[in-house]
Amino acid sequence: MERTDALLDVQHVTTIFEGAGGLFSRQRVIAVDDVSFRMDGARPTLLTIVGESGSGKTTLARAILGLTRPTAGTVRFRGKDIYKMSRAEWAAYRREVQPVFQDPYATYNPFYRIDRVLEMPIRKFKLASSPAEARQKIEEALHAVDLRPADVIGRYPHQLSGGERQRVMLARIYLMRPNLIVADEPISMVDAALRALFLNILLDFRDQRGISCLFITHNLATAYYLGGEIMVMCKGRLIERGDMDVVIAQPAHPYTRLLVESVPASTPRQRWTDKRGHAAPALDGQARRGGDRRQRAARAAQRLRLRLALPARDGHLSPAAARAASGGGRARGGVFPLRMTQEQRWLACSIEKTWTTCASASPPGGRAAISVGRRWR
Repeated sequence: MERTDALLDVQHVTTIFEGAGGLFSRQRVIAVDDVSFRMDGARPTLLTIVGESGSGKTTLARAILGLTRPTAGTVRFRGKDIYKMSRAEWAAYRREVQPVFQDPYATYNPFYRIDRVLEMPIRKFKLASSPAEARQKIEEALHAVDLRPADVIGRYPHQLSGGERQRVMLARIYLMRPNLIVADEPISMVDAALRALFLNILLDFRDQRGISCLFITHNLATAYYLGGEIMVMCKGRLIERGDMDVVIAQPAHPYTRLLVESVPASTPRQRWTDKRGHAAPALDGQARRGGDRRQRAARAAQRLRLRLALPARDGHLSPAAARAASGGGRARGGVFPLRMTQEQRWLACSIEKTWTTCASASPPGGRAAISVGRRWR
Protein backbone atom coordinates (compact mmCIF):
# COMPACT_ATOMS: atom_id res chain seq x y z
CA MET A 1 0.00 0.00 0.00
CA GLU A 2 1.40 3.41 -0.97
CA ARG A 3 2.11 6.01 1.69
CA THR A 4 0.42 9.27 0.83
CA ASP A 5 1.36 11.23 3.94
CA ALA A 6 4.60 12.43 2.31
CA LEU A 7 4.72 15.29 -0.15
CA LEU A 8 7.91 13.91 -1.70
CA ASP A 9 9.24 10.41 -1.09
CA VAL A 10 12.62 9.53 -2.60
CA GLN A 11 13.62 5.91 -2.07
CA HIS A 12 16.98 4.33 -3.01
CA VAL A 13 17.57 6.62 -5.98
CA THR A 14 20.74 5.77 -7.90
CA THR A 15 21.93 7.47 -11.08
CA ILE A 16 24.84 6.04 -13.07
CA PHE A 17 26.25 7.66 -16.19
CA GLU A 18 27.84 5.19 -18.60
CA GLY A 19 30.63 6.19 -20.95
CA ALA A 20 31.35 9.43 -19.12
CA GLY A 21 34.85 9.60 -20.58
CA GLY A 22 33.76 9.69 -24.23
CA LEU A 23 31.93 7.79 -26.96
CA PHE A 24 33.87 4.55 -26.57
CA SER A 25 34.74 4.94 -22.92
CA ARG A 26 33.74 2.30 -20.37
CA GLN A 27 34.00 4.70 -17.48
CA ARG A 28 31.02 4.68 -15.11
CA VAL A 29 30.19 7.64 -12.91
CA ILE A 30 27.92 7.00 -9.95
CA ALA A 31 26.46 10.48 -9.57
CA VAL A 32 23.79 9.56 -7.00
CA ASP A 33 24.22 6.44 -4.89
CA ASP A 34 21.21 5.00 -3.01
CA VAL A 35 19.73 8.25 -1.66
CA SER A 36 16.49 8.13 0.34
CA PHE A 37 14.57 10.87 2.13
CA ARG A 38 11.03 12.17 2.61
CA MET A 39 9.41 15.58 2.87
CA ASP A 40 6.34 15.90 5.07
CA GLY A 41 3.09 16.68 3.33
CA ALA A 42 1.14 17.75 6.41
CA ARG A 43 2.86 21.14 6.67
CA PRO A 44 5.12 23.26 4.45
CA THR A 45 8.77 22.41 5.02
CA LEU A 46 12.14 23.71 3.91
CA LEU A 47 14.85 21.12 3.29
CA THR A 48 18.36 22.20 2.27
CA ILE A 49 20.85 19.90 0.52
CA VAL A 50 24.49 20.95 0.90
CA GLY A 51 27.70 19.48 -0.44
CA GLU A 52 30.74 20.32 -2.49
CA SER A 53 30.68 20.51 -6.28
CA GLY A 54 30.27 17.08 -7.82
CA SER A 55 28.48 15.55 -4.85
CA GLY A 56 25.34 14.74 -6.86
CA LYS A 57 23.01 17.52 -5.71
CA THR A 58 21.95 18.70 -9.17
CA THR A 59 21.60 15.15 -10.52
CA LEU A 60 19.28 14.33 -7.63
CA ALA A 61 17.25 17.49 -8.33
CA ARG A 62 16.93 16.55 -12.02
CA ALA A 63 15.67 13.11 -11.03
CA ILE A 64 13.03 14.71 -8.80
CA LEU A 65 11.97 17.07 -11.59
CA GLY A 66 11.72 14.21 -14.08
CA LEU A 67 14.52 15.56 -16.28
CA THR A 68 16.93 12.66 -15.70
CA ARG A 69 15.49 9.21 -15.14
CA PRO A 70 17.35 7.45 -12.31
CA THR A 71 19.04 4.12 -12.93
CA ALA A 72 17.31 2.63 -9.89
CA GLY A 73 14.95 3.73 -7.15
CA THR A 74 11.65 5.60 -7.06
CA VAL A 75 10.54 9.22 -6.76
CA ARG A 76 6.99 9.53 -5.45
CA PHE A 77 4.93 12.69 -5.20
CA ARG A 78 1.92 12.32 -2.92
CA GLY A 79 2.25 8.55 -3.19
CA LYS A 80 2.53 8.34 -6.99
CA ASP A 81 5.66 7.32 -8.86
CA ILE A 82 6.41 10.27 -11.15
CA TYR A 83 7.90 8.00 -13.81
CA LYS A 84 4.70 5.95 -14.01
CA MET A 85 2.24 8.84 -14.19
CA SER A 86 -0.32 9.21 -16.93
CA ARG A 87 -0.30 12.22 -19.23
CA ALA A 88 -2.88 14.04 -17.10
CA GLU A 89 -1.04 13.21 -13.85
CA TRP A 90 2.26 14.37 -15.34
CA ALA A 91 0.72 17.69 -16.39
CA ALA A 92 -0.56 18.18 -12.84
CA TYR A 93 2.85 17.27 -11.43
CA ARG A 94 4.56 19.85 -13.63
CA ARG A 95 2.29 22.49 -12.19
CA GLU A 96 2.66 21.42 -8.56
CA VAL A 97 6.48 21.10 -8.65
CA GLN A 98 8.33 24.13 -10.02
CA PRO A 99 12.10 24.58 -10.51
CA VAL A 100 14.41 27.55 -10.10
CA PHE A 101 17.70 26.95 -11.89
CA GLN A 102 21.18 28.30 -11.24
CA ASP A 103 21.73 30.45 -14.32
CA PRO A 104 19.06 33.19 -14.42
CA TYR A 105 19.86 34.13 -18.02
CA ALA A 106 19.87 30.66 -19.61
CA THR A 107 16.33 30.13 -18.32
CA TYR A 108 14.90 32.65 -20.79
CA ASN A 109 14.54 32.72 -24.55
CA PRO A 110 16.34 35.94 -25.53
CA PHE A 111 14.00 36.49 -28.52
CA TYR A 112 10.90 36.94 -26.34
CA ARG A 113 9.99 39.62 -23.85
CA ILE A 114 9.62 38.92 -20.16
CA ASP A 115 5.84 39.12 -20.53
CA ARG A 116 5.79 35.75 -22.29
CA VAL A 117 7.32 33.97 -19.29
CA LEU A 118 4.43 35.13 -17.13
CA GLU A 119 1.66 34.84 -19.70
CA MET A 120 2.40 31.28 -20.81
CA PRO A 121 1.46 29.52 -17.53
CA ILE A 122 -1.70 31.62 -17.29
CA ARG A 123 -2.81 30.44 -20.75
CA LYS A 124 -1.64 26.85 -20.38
CA PHE A 125 -3.22 26.22 -16.99
CA LYS A 126 -6.18 28.61 -17.50
CA LEU A 127 -5.39 30.72 -14.46
CA ALA A 128 -7.38 33.75 -15.70
CA SER A 129 -10.69 34.14 -17.50
CA SER A 130 -9.84 37.41 -19.28
CA PRO A 131 -6.81 39.47 -20.37
CA ALA A 132 -7.58 42.04 -17.70
CA GLU A 133 -7.55 39.38 -14.97
CA ALA A 134 -4.32 37.96 -16.37
CA ARG A 135 -2.71 41.40 -16.24
CA GLN A 136 -3.87 41.88 -12.66
CA LYS A 137 -2.41 38.49 -11.60
CA ILE A 138 0.92 39.29 -13.27
CA GLU A 139 1.20 42.63 -11.49
CA GLU A 140 0.28 41.01 -8.17
CA ALA A 141 2.96 38.36 -8.67
CA LEU A 142 5.62 40.95 -9.50
CA HIS A 143 4.75 43.01 -6.43
CA ALA A 144 5.00 39.81 -4.32
CA VAL A 145 8.68 39.44 -5.28
CA ASP A 146 9.44 43.14 -4.81
CA LEU A 147 9.47 44.13 -8.50
CA ARG A 148 7.67 47.05 -10.09
CA PRO A 149 5.63 45.96 -13.14
CA ALA A 150 6.58 49.11 -15.06
CA ASP A 151 10.28 48.18 -14.76
CA VAL A 152 9.80 44.60 -15.97
CA ILE A 153 6.88 44.26 -18.38
CA GLY A 154 7.84 44.86 -22.00
CA ARG A 155 11.57 44.32 -21.47
CA TYR A 156 13.85 41.61 -22.84
CA PRO A 157 15.86 39.31 -20.53
CA HIS A 158 19.18 41.05 -21.28
CA GLN A 159 17.69 44.32 -20.07
CA LEU A 160 17.22 42.95 -16.54
CA SER A 161 19.83 42.21 -13.91
CA GLY A 162 20.51 38.68 -12.70
CA GLY A 163 18.58 39.28 -9.50
CA GLU A 164 15.60 40.66 -11.40
CA ARG A 165 15.58 37.65 -13.74
CA GLN A 166 15.58 35.25 -10.79
CA ARG A 167 12.77 37.16 -9.10
CA VAL A 168 10.73 37.00 -12.30
CA MET A 169 11.01 33.21 -12.04
CA LEU A 170 9.73 33.47 -8.48
CA ALA A 171 6.87 35.61 -9.76
CA ARG A 172 6.05 32.85 -12.22
CA ILE A 173 6.04 30.38 -9.35
CA TYR A 174 3.75 32.74 -7.41
CA LEU A 175 1.29 32.57 -10.31
CA MET A 176 1.40 28.77 -10.39
CA ARG A 177 0.96 28.34 -6.61
CA PRO A 178 2.80 24.97 -6.57
CA ASN A 179 3.23 22.65 -3.60
CA LEU A 180 6.98 22.29 -3.98
CA ILE A 181 9.86 24.44 -5.27
CA VAL A 182 13.12 22.79 -6.30
CA ALA A 183 15.72 25.56 -6.20
CA ASP A 184 19.15 24.50 -7.50
CA GLU A 185 21.83 27.05 -6.51
CA PRO A 186 19.44 29.94 -7.27
CA ILE A 187 21.57 32.71 -5.72
CA SER A 188 25.07 31.65 -6.76
CA MET A 189 25.00 34.09 -9.71
CA VAL A 190 23.07 36.84 -7.94
CA ASP A 191 24.59 39.96 -6.42
CA ALA A 192 25.31 39.61 -2.71
CA ALA A 193 22.99 42.52 -1.87
CA LEU A 194 20.01 40.65 -3.39
CA ARG A 195 20.65 37.21 -1.93
CA ALA A 196 18.92 37.93 1.37
CA LEU A 197 15.92 39.35 -0.51
CA PHE A 198 15.65 36.19 -2.60
CA LEU A 199 15.89 33.94 0.48
CA ASN A 200 13.29 36.01 2.33
CA ILE A 201 10.88 35.53 -0.58
CA LEU A 202 11.29 31.75 -0.29
CA LEU A 203 10.61 31.97 3.45
CA ASP A 204 7.50 34.07 2.77
CA PHE A 205 6.31 31.48 0.27
CA ARG A 206 6.60 28.82 2.96
CA ASP A 207 5.07 30.81 5.82
CA GLN A 208 2.36 32.72 3.94
CA ARG A 209 1.60 30.57 0.89
CA GLY A 210 2.24 27.08 2.29
CA ILE A 211 4.82 26.20 -0.39
CA SER A 212 7.53 23.70 0.54
CA CYS A 213 11.04 24.12 -0.83
CA LEU A 214 13.94 21.81 -1.61
CA PHE A 215 16.92 24.18 -1.64
CA ILE A 216 20.29 23.10 -3.04
CA THR A 217 23.47 24.98 -2.23
CA HIS A 218 27.14 24.57 -1.42
CA ASN A 219 27.09 27.58 0.91
CA LEU A 220 26.60 26.69 4.58
CA ALA A 221 25.87 30.33 5.46
CA THR A 222 22.94 30.34 3.04
CA ALA A 223 21.66 27.04 4.42
CA TYR A 224 21.89 28.31 8.00
CA TYR A 225 19.99 31.49 7.10
CA LEU A 226 17.06 29.47 5.76
CA GLY A 227 16.88 27.11 8.72
CA GLY A 228 14.66 24.05 8.66
CA GLU A 229 16.33 20.72 7.96
CA ILE A 230 19.66 20.03 6.29
CA MET A 231 21.01 17.06 4.35
CA VAL A 232 24.73 16.69 3.62
CA MET A 233 25.82 14.87 0.47
CA CYS A 234 29.28 13.68 -0.51
CA LYS A 235 30.26 11.64 -3.58
CA GLY A 236 26.63 10.91 -4.36
CA ARG A 237 25.79 9.65 -0.88
CA LEU A 238 23.61 11.14 1.84
CA ILE A 239 25.81 11.12 4.94
CA GLU A 240 23.99 13.24 7.54
CA ARG A 241 20.56 14.73 8.04
CA GLY A 242 18.98 16.63 10.89
CA ASP A 243 17.83 19.96 12.27
CA MET A 244 19.83 22.86 10.89
CA ASP A 245 20.87 24.29 14.26
CA VAL A 246 21.96 20.91 15.60
CA VAL A 247 23.94 19.81 12.56
CA ILE A 248 25.75 23.13 12.09
CA ALA A 249 26.50 23.67 15.78
CA GLN A 250 27.45 20.03 16.49
CA PRO A 251 28.38 18.27 13.25
CA ALA A 252 28.74 14.55 13.86
CA HIS A 253 30.05 13.15 10.59
CA PRO A 254 33.74 13.83 9.86
CA TYR A 255 32.93 15.23 6.42
CA THR A 256 30.28 17.58 7.86
CA ARG A 257 32.82 18.76 10.43
CA LEU A 258 35.27 19.42 7.62
CA LEU A 259 32.68 21.55 5.79
CA VAL A 260 31.90 23.58 8.90
CA GLU A 261 35.59 24.06 9.73
CA SER A 262 36.24 25.25 6.17
CA VAL A 263 33.94 28.27 6.52
CA PRO A 264 36.18 31.36 6.73
CA ALA A 265 35.90 33.70 9.66
CA SER A 266 34.08 37.00 9.30
CA THR A 267 37.27 38.95 10.01
CA PRO A 268 40.47 38.44 7.99
CA ARG A 269 42.57 38.76 11.14
CA GLN A 270 41.05 35.59 12.58
CA ARG A 271 42.67 32.45 11.19
CA TRP A 272 41.48 28.87 11.03
CA THR A 273 42.41 26.70 13.99
CA ASP A 274 43.80 23.21 13.96
CA LYS A 275 42.35 20.24 15.85
CA ARG A 276 44.12 21.25 19.08
CA GLY A 277 42.62 24.75 18.99
CA HIS A 278 45.90 26.43 18.03
CA ALA A 279 45.69 29.16 15.43
CA ALA A 280 46.98 28.11 12.05
CA PRO A 281 50.02 30.13 10.97
CA ALA A 282 49.35 32.95 8.56
CA LEU A 283 50.84 32.41 5.13
CA ASP A 284 53.01 35.02 3.49
CA GLY A 285 52.67 35.93 -0.15
CA GLN A 286 55.18 33.33 -1.32
CA ALA A 287 53.44 30.52 0.56
CA ARG A 288 50.03 31.56 -0.71
CA ARG A 289 51.35 31.39 -4.26
CA GLY A 290 52.67 27.90 -3.55
CA GLY A 291 56.35 28.84 -3.43
CA ASP A 292 57.14 27.17 -0.08
CA ARG A 293 57.22 23.40 -0.49
CA ARG A 294 56.58 22.77 3.20
CA GLN A 295 53.50 24.96 3.18
CA ARG A 296 52.25 23.29 0.03
CA ALA A 297 52.76 19.88 1.62
CA ALA A 298 50.85 20.97 4.74
CA ARG A 299 47.92 22.22 2.67
CA ALA A 300 47.93 19.02 0.60
CA ALA A 301 47.85 16.93 3.77
CA GLN A 302 44.88 18.90 5.05
CA ARG A 303 43.00 18.39 1.78
CA LEU A 304 43.75 14.68 1.72
CA ARG A 305 43.34 13.84 5.38
CA LEU A 306 40.09 12.00 4.61
CA ARG A 307 41.53 9.90 1.81
CA LEU A 308 42.37 6.92 4.05
CA ALA A 309 38.69 6.35 4.63
CA LEU A 310 37.68 6.78 0.98
CA PRO A 311 37.11 3.79 -1.31
CA ALA A 312 39.91 3.24 -3.81
CA ARG A 313 39.48 3.85 -7.54
CA ASP A 314 38.71 0.20 -8.28
CA GLY A 315 35.73 0.26 -5.92
CA HIS A 316 37.48 -1.58 -3.05
CA LEU A 317 37.92 -0.05 0.37
CA SER A 318 41.16 1.47 1.45
CA PRO A 319 42.86 -0.28 4.41
CA ALA A 320 41.64 2.26 6.98
CA ALA A 321 38.06 2.09 5.74
CA ALA A 322 38.20 -1.70 5.65
CA ARG A 323 39.41 -1.81 9.26
CA ALA A 324 36.66 0.55 10.36
CA ALA A 325 34.04 -1.43 8.49
CA SER A 326 35.10 -4.82 9.80
CA GLY A 327 33.37 -4.60 13.17
CA GLY A 328 30.12 -6.47 12.52
CA GLY A 329 29.37 -6.20 8.80
CA ARG A 330 27.32 -3.04 9.16
CA ALA A 331 28.53 -1.57 5.88
CA ARG A 332 27.10 -2.45 2.48
CA GLY A 333 29.96 -2.49 0.05
CA GLY A 334 31.91 -0.12 2.27
CA VAL A 335 29.06 2.40 2.43
CA PHE A 336 27.33 2.84 5.75
CA PRO A 337 23.53 3.28 5.77
CA LEU A 338 21.80 6.11 7.58
CA ARG A 339 20.96 5.34 11.21
CA MET A 340 19.07 7.38 13.79
CA THR A 341 21.33 8.48 16.66
CA GLN A 342 20.42 9.39 20.21
CA GLU A 343 20.50 13.06 19.20
CA GLN A 344 17.60 12.44 16.77
CA ARG A 345 19.61 12.91 13.61
CA TRP A 346 20.37 10.63 10.67
CA LEU A 347 24.02 9.72 10.27
CA ALA A 348 25.95 7.52 7.83
CA CYS A 349 29.01 6.96 9.98
CA SER A 350 30.43 4.01 11.90
CA ILE A 351 32.71 4.08 14.90
CA GLU A 352 33.85 0.64 15.96
CA LYS A 353 31.46 -1.28 18.25
CA THR A 354 28.75 1.38 18.36
CA TRP A 355 26.64 3.63 16.17
CA THR A 356 25.42 6.09 18.77
CA THR A 357 28.88 7.37 19.69
CA CYS A 358 29.11 8.79 16.18
CA ALA A 359 27.38 11.92 17.40
CA SER A 360 29.98 12.42 20.12
CA ALA A 361 33.73 12.55 20.20
CA SER A 362 35.53 9.45 18.92
CA PRO A 363 36.61 7.13 21.77
CA PRO A 364 40.33 6.43 22.18
CA GLY A 365 41.41 4.14 19.38
CA GLY A 366 38.06 4.40 17.61
CA ARG A 367 38.10 4.94 13.89
CA ALA A 368 35.45 6.95 12.09
CA ALA A 369 34.80 5.54 8.62
CA ILE A 370 33.55 8.15 6.22
CA SER A 371 30.60 7.03 4.13
CA VAL A 372 31.15 8.81 0.85
CA GLY A 373 30.06 6.16 -1.60
CA ARG A 374 31.97 4.58 -4.47
CA ARG A 375 34.37 6.67 -6.48
CA TRP A 376 34.70 6.86 -10.24
CA ARG A 377 35.49 3.59 -11.94
